[in-house]
Amino acid sequence: MPSDHLEYGSAEFDRGVERLLASYRAIPAGAGVRLAKKTSNLFRKRAENPNPGLDVSGLNRVISVDPRARTAQVAGMCTYEDLVDATLQYGLVPYVVPQLKTITLGGAVTGLGIESTSFRSGLPHESVREMEILTGDGELVVARPDNEHKDLHFGFPNSYGTLGYSVRLEIDLEAVKPFVELRHVRFTDVRALQDELVRIVDRRVYQGEPVDYLDGVIFSADECYLVLGRQTDEPGPVSDYTGNDIYYRSIQHDDVDHPKRDRLTIRDYLWRWDTDWFWCSRAFGAQNPKIRRFWPKKYLRSSFYWKLIGYDQRYDIGDRLNARKGQPPGERVVQDIEVPVERTADFAEWFLAEIPIEPIWLCPLRLLDPAPGGRKKQPWSLYPLLKGHTYVNFGFWSAVPVTPGKPGYTNRRIEIEVSELGGHKSLYSESFYPEEEFDELYGSKTYRALKKKYDPQGRFTTLYEKAVKRA
Repeated sequence: MPSDHLEYGSAEFDRGVERLLASYRAIPAGAGVRLAKKTSNLFRKRAENPNPGLDVSGLNRVISVDPRARTAQVAGMCTYEDLVDATLQYGLVPYVVPQLKTITLGGAVTGLGIESTSFRSGLPHESVREMEILTGDGELVVARPDNEHKDLHFGFPNSYGTLGYSVRLEIDLEAVKPFVELRHVRFTDVRALQDELVRIVDRRVYQGEPVDYLDGVIFSADECYLVLGRQTDEPGPVSDYTGNDIYYRSIQHDDVDHPKRDRLTIRDYLWRWDTDWFWCSRAFGAQNPKIRRFWPKKYLRSSFYWKLIGYDQRYDIGDRLNARKGQPPGERVVQDIEVPVERTADFAEWFLAEIPIEPIWLCPLRLLDPAPGGRKKQPWSLYPLLKGHTYVNFGFWSAVPVTPGKPGYTNRRIEIEVSELGGHKSLYSESFYPEEEFDELYGSKTYRALKKKYDPQGRFTTLYEKAVKRA
């Protein structure tokens, strides 16, 4: 059994901070600053930076877990896989655990993470008590919702490293039970799904059973599902989707009157999407039974698929294969967007009619209430969501044939539709917004004030440069 208070690596963390600061001081004055890390969960190419990056070695671990207070001190580069392994020893996990194992806590907070607890627990940054942040002038500041750096605390999410890098975060944890019982509820049209989703978010119950987790998949206009999870400690058989069986295919069934049931361990539930990167592993042949049988199990995970994507980006493998088949090159359409819940069916129907990509993931979210620091309407400056209102995230990750002479044509169509429906999109992938529209959507006035205060020399790129110009 673990001890009452788990101390993992305070000394190593302190040494890591020293290396980080030393590497900052070694970068020439006025030169751009970036992280020196080998992995990323961003889907946009970045310009080469000739300067050495910041040394983040030693900043990739859980520092401590306090099971009584239900909190953890975590280094910014710690992956959720390592974080969950540490906290599950106490029957605890972060309030929101993004779907892929190699997403880092710092990345989910400075970007935007989401998962099936977001309808009740908001987004990952909302359960952060404090952040220790390296700012553009090389200083470490501690930002809390109630101290002199609260402006940075509320402006940090969706800043994508353009205001600073989180070095350490203190987060709240929630208790979980060892198993999750699933119900896959089928709908034959998205408007019926939307209506039921609204009821479940409000009541957190479906057909007399509590709903602790909620997401869904749209396969087509007449085949879509809500997936409802209930925590349980009742013993019983569980499914395993880390081998030949594929999780997203297990959701499908024909009975619209009776949900299909399944059970997973809590750990396998949290990583149910990682084994096949949702459904994207099919692009590499990993879902072909003849290939999957010989695919090493340790490579059935998102981090390996990322390496394959890196080779494709470097050598244009996909476009070369398309050319051999007489097909046009592909435009990558890898996006997560949010629209108000009442526009769920509107967006789904438009997307299904206009964009040749399936399936589509959906996940409802609602900001925490009460919001940190007593903020009322829009607590998070750079990604303005209304408190008290439900939104639905749509995730779609594939490619479509390019439109000659119109780079980013399909992505831009999606951006326009999302804005018309009162939504936003995450900025981890390519964006094509004109600068004036981008400023309106992503808190330009507040952002400029934060940039001036915490990065006065412009050592980090701006958000527009990073998200749209790929700097």
